[in-house]
Amino acid sequence: MKKLALIVTAAVLAATGAEARQSPTPASVSAEQPTKFVQVGRLLADPASGRVLRDKTLVIRGNQVVEIRDGFVGEGNIVDLRSAFVLPGLIDSHVHLGSEQSPNSRLDRVTMSNADQAMVGARHARRTLNAGFTTVADLGGANESIFALRDAVRRGDVPGPRIIAAGSPVSVHGGHGDANGYREDILHVMSNESVCSGAEDCRRAVRTQVRAGADIIKITATGGVLSNTAAGLNQQFTQDELASIVEVAHRMGRQVTAHAHGVDGINAFLQAGGDSIEHGTYLDDESMRLFKANGAWLVPTLLAGDFVARVASSPDNFFTPAQTAKALEAGPKMLDMAARAHRGGVRIAFGTDSGVSAHGDNAQEFALLVRAGLTPLEAIQSATVGAAEHLKISGEAGRIAPGMPADLIAVTGDPLTDVTELERVRFVMKSGQVFRQD
Repeated sequence: MKKLALIVTAAVLAATGAEARQSPTPASVSAEQPTKFVQVGRLLADPASGRVLRDKTLVIRGNQVVEIRDGFVGEGNIVDLRSAFVLPGLIDSHVHLGSEQSPNSRLDRVTMSNADQAMVGARHARRTLNAGFTTVADLGGANESIFALRDAVRRGDVPGPRIIAAGSPVSVHGGHGDANGYREDILHVMSNESVCSGAEDCRRAVRTQVRAGADIIKITATGGVLSNTAAGLNQQFTQDELASIVEVAHRMGRQVTAHAHGVDGINAFLQAGGDSIEHGTYLDDESMRLFKANGAWLVPTLLAGDFVARVASSPDNFFTPAQTAKALEAGPKMLDMAARAHRGGVRIAFGTDSGVSAHGDNAQEFALLVRAGLTPLEAIQSATVGAAEHLKISGEAGRIAPGMPADLIAVTGDPLTDVTELERVRFVMKSGQVFRQD
């Protein structure tokens, strides 16, 4: 009986740990925790309102904002941002922390271990945090490495943004997200458990990812630019497969986002009840109708499109022929796509696909969104209150308010006038801890 009791106890502890990984709970605040007074000259506390407050003091105890006071007050631990413009920590809804495109990218896939990827991810996480992004959604990486990094950041072992992690994307055999372009014997080793064929197998793939610790389910509904196969950018899952994925993910409390370029894949996924589209290059009027009817979000990743088009057209192009053809086809079209979506009333959440472009350059997306027709305020809203709503974390991120985690950044100029100010962040606080102060 004693042995049985020990086994049961171990199982309960393991289950509790798995649940904790999937449903993080913010740390509680006690009166004994140290208090900081952040004195702010200009404060965009709630980007939804667009209202800039003047001469305020944020009272921060532990990891939370507890009060916003008028004037510059406080004693002891004072942070002087009286000459700065302060706003909530930014949210990037689409990154890949464990990798970054380079001439060695294809070699890295077969030489780097999951542990290596976690170490690289830690470096990228710090760069991302220093750039002002206090929350990210990582939408594709090896389960073992990205879940370990997420949990290490949560424990405070590694500096980085709060991570919502998908782990391995759910993909079709031979499609974008599966290993491709390598020797047959290597392909079988590199293919993940999340690769599937047929509705029932795709249900299994979703459940496998949830069991592994996925916070969100990412699928590859269409072909992709950087998969080394001439399979185009159109729909790759069948309608039955898409419906089964969305159904089982929602039943297990996970939202589903889809990498999708081709309009057939975009519309098929939205018809299946999917929650958001990443990229959306070839969306049409029907797509926009479905977005609005479903309350779905678009994450346009304009920086990724800009980056791959520049690489593919440069003398130093390191893409394969298959990648180059797709980059030249899709990349230049993404700005117009975002402009049409914005005019059509589609809800846009900020996301860069960093890992395609360099980590730490995330804020370059803002200028591209403004080129697509968003105002600077709308672009900021997409990376704060909008992204928080999209990722279902409005109680944890996107605003500065009493009871919220103390995630805030500061710049010198006015980003509502010049959105590129956000490329020059000089102060970063996450959960009450200062990580950057220039």
